[in-house]
Amino acid sequence: MRAVVAQLSLILLASCRIESAAPASAGTCASTSPSGDVWIYTSMYRHVLDALEPVIKAELPRVTVHWFQAGSEKVLSRLEAELSAGGTQADLLATSDPFLYARLTREGRLLRYVSPNALRTPRELMDLDGAYTALRLSTMVLVYRRELGAPPKSWADLTDPRLRGEVALGDPLTSGTAFTWAVFMESAFGAEWFEKLRANEARVAGGNAAVLQKLEGGEAKVGVLLLENALAAKAKGSPIEIAWPEDGAVVVPGFLGAFASSRNPVAAKAVADVLLSEKGQAIMVGPGDMHAVDPRLPGPRGEQGLEALMKGSMRWTDALLTQGEREGAKVKSAFAEAFAK
Repeated sequence: MRAVVAQLSLILLASCRIESAAPASAGTCASTSPSGDVWIYTSMYRHVLDALEPVIKAELPRVTVHWFQAGSEKVLSRLEAELSAGGTQADLLATSDPFLYARLTREGRLLRYVSPNALRTPRELMDLDGAYTALRLSTMVLVYRRELGAPPKSWADLTDPRLRGEVALGDPLTSGTAFTWAVFMESAFGAEWFEKLRANEARVAGGNAAVLQKLEGGEAKVGVLLLENALAAKAKGSPIEIAWPEDGAVVVPGFLGAFASSRNPVAAKAVADVLLSEKGQAIMVGPGDMHAVDPRLPGPRGEQGLEALMKGSMRWTDALLTQGEREGAKVKSAFAEAFAK
């Protein structure tokens, strides 16, 4: 075991490339005394950021973190505008659009850094060359109103005639998580499946909040929704239940990456270390109602842990990531055309 730890340490120090499981104790490629400002562009909810701030400040008292918080599409719009103008002020990016990271990596915009705290993360949820790694896991599941006689068991059930006019979906043209879900569905069932959804009178509601609103208002009995939104709603007394699809939930990794153009890469790496630490990951599970990427932590609100989640979910592959990054426009177009009829 000591030989394995020593070997991993040498790999980490020499190249910061991810090769195997986590060492018994984690060091860092970052400085031990970072300071200055760090800008983070993120789609994480504000209450999660509020919980993270004291954790970061306790670990890095000389670092000041600034957040630009918005939905993934708005973060992308700001980032695109800044990059077109010559560069971004962002040091770290933490959004729920996994395909964006593939593009930024291809363009050489992300800094290669492997945090020791990321070495426990499942390999399919990170770039093995260290350009980015999952920070949190959001999961698309099926949700239904309690009065529904027989709950849906799979994504395929959404086209069942018994649910005609009773299904609410997020819009992949405006929601990053809905887009990721649509990429998985197109890969599993083909683009024609969107037409079957439309023929079954499924309703496109916008973002996850809009889907939840239609469910709680009784306008729909079944919805495609983020687990974190469903858990938070149930805790407040919402009349909904969660159904884990038999054909696999869709895990949407919220990646974390540092920009190669960062004005303060030392502090940016140190902040990444804190976010991926056990304390940082506990925030994702607690206030965030998401799954941590650290397998030592439980699932949110008593849900299954990381290992079971990954076994019961559709698998992320390099091919799927490439498909979403390079052919995402085709997926969006197929969805839009189906629901424009």
